[in-house]
Amino acid sequence: MRAPRALRVPRTLKGLRLRLVVAFTLVAVVAAVTTGALTFREARTGILQQSQDTVIEDFRHRVDTLVPNYRFPPDAADLRSFADDVSRGGRSRPWRVLVAYREASATSVPGDAFAELSSSMRESVRSRRATVFQRVSRDGHSSLVVGMPVTFAGRYGTERRASGLEVYLTVPQQDEQGYVDALVTAIERATVPALALAVLIALLAARGVLRPVRALRRATRSIAEGRLDTRLAVQGSDELADLSRTFNETAAALEGSVAELRRMEAGARRFAADVSHELRTPLAAMSAVTDVLDEDAAGLDDDTATAVRLISTETTKLAALVDDLMEISRFDAGAAALHLDEIDLAESVRRTLATRGWQDTVETGLPEPGGLRGRVDPRRLDVVVANLVANALRHGAPPIRLDLHAQNDPRAGREAVVTVRDGGDGIPESILPHVFDRFYKSADARALSEGSGLGLAIARENVRLHGGTVRAANHPGGGAVFTVVLPLRPDDPEVRTTRSDPNSSREERT
Repeated sequence: MRAPRALRVPRTLKGLRLRLVVAFTLVAVVAAVTTGALTFREARTGILQQSQDTVIEDFRHRVDTLVPNYRFPPDAADLRSFADDVSRGGRSRPWRVLVAYREASATSVPGDAFAELSSSMRESVRSRRATVFQRVSRDGHSSLVVGMPVTFAGRYGTERRASGLEVYLTVPQQDEQGYVDALVTAIERATVPALALAVLIALLAARGVLRPVRALRRATRSIAEGRLDTRLAVQGSDELADLSRTFNETAAALEGSVAELRRMEAGARRFAADVSHELRTPLAAMSAVTDVLDEDAAGLDDDTATAVRLISTETTKLAALVDDLMEISRFDAGAAALHLDEIDLAESVRRTLATRGWQDTVETGLPEPGGLRGRVDPRRLDVVVANLVANALRHGAPPIRLDLHAQNDPRAGREAVVTVRDGGDGIPESILPHVFDRFYKSADARALSEGSGLGLAIARENVRLHGGTVRAANHPGGGAVFTVVLPLRPDDPEVRTTRSDPNSSREERT
């Protein structure tokens, strides 16, 4: 059963700009909603409070004005008349009024059940002897219900006693509800532009924040591409400005360190090249002398002959080391040039093995003569094959096999593939990443090897010069296998040079 593949989130949905805009928008939405809610609550309370105070004040004034005009105790006709007179106190429309005296009552609207009035409110009016009001909602309509007792005081006393007359008023609040609805609509209309303005401000703020971030990203990429003199313009004194200053300081330190390393590396390369060049003249003379001594060694005593042969052998090794150093120095100086020629690759490989006497030691799998041709540098191909086979003979075990064949790559076109495999124990995994490093030898090979430690590095540089690749691995059947891939039809058949860097595979063309 295949594991479900995770959905990939588009990069634009994870960008800092989107997150900043979303954050600003959320803050704006929360602020707008909170402000609108608080404004609505305060405005609604103010509208209702003002309406309530006005109605209660008018109601009290109307009752106080009309009470002296009626006899006491009132009869049923007086109650109806009093209710009608009080109801005319409404400013925009008549009030609904209920007047009660003991068990008798009358309403301004005949047959009005006055359902908004609750028993608890009537009890409050009777017991507290004060004006009582409450808001009641019925069938989706809101009304203000006000109740007050009619009191009177004696001629010489200040205590207000209940007369037993109770007056109740019900005022619908459609106008106030209209004001509240209009307020809600106004808040909603103001919220949309506010949110649009917040998004615009968020975009501008995100742009201001992201501008130095983008500049930092471009500068970082520029540093990664090798332009170590890249610097950022520092503006302001905020955290982004501090980040820009820190980047500039880091870039300056890195540029100084790299310049120092390059200077030291160039000095080391010049030293190796100069030493190699200076050693060639005395080595040539030493080689000539050792050749003469080798010819006369048969007539010398055993100890002297052994010493002469040892000197001759070590002189030959030293000469090979100097040649390798000179070769690698040419790569470092960018002076290594390709001299391409159309050749039979199989014949070139056979000549390499025959010249060194390896034709009986190395098994081969080569195409027929003329079966595989390509434009390569014959001398450098000879060096590549010789160094790989020599490495297999020196560090591997029989059988040693060399194969050559062609392959078609969809991108690179037709290529030649050379593989050299030995029958040894293979290359330890810890050593595989370093086999092409200069002067690198494993602990075992260091004591046994007679090579300079530059053979595989020189082979890699020659392959790179052709625009090819070389890799080392362990064969599943045992032993190490080196694979070289060379393009048979390079894009540029002219002479190319390369500057070698042990830690880089970059090529330069001239």
